[in-house]
Amino acid sequence: MSCGEPHETDCSEVLDHLYEFLDSEMPDVDRDKFKQHFTECSPCLEKYGLEQAVKKLVKRCCGHDDVPTDLRAKVLGRLDLIRSGQAVPEHDVTATPQES
Repeated sequence: MSCGEPHETDCSEVLDHLYEFLDSEMPDVDRDKFKQHFTECSPCLEKYGLEQAVKKLVKRCCGHDDVPTDLRAKVLGRLDLIRSGQAVPEHDVTATPQES
């Protein structure tokens, strides 16, 4: 997607990092470049608006579900393994063992 006009920040870069922008997970200098790009590029601004709306809808509809305690413990345990540099099992740690 592109408006066909040259920009300081390329449309592909903006779209590749759109969720980082939406989640405020990028440096302010990059956020400023993206904001400038949105003022110049209506197709990217439209995509941003659509993704922002979807994100808000998902949060509204799914943001209040409780995570099962055992699943939360398994995920946190796996994150601890990753952070400590230990080997992480390749199988799905959330899967329930099948009975024979």
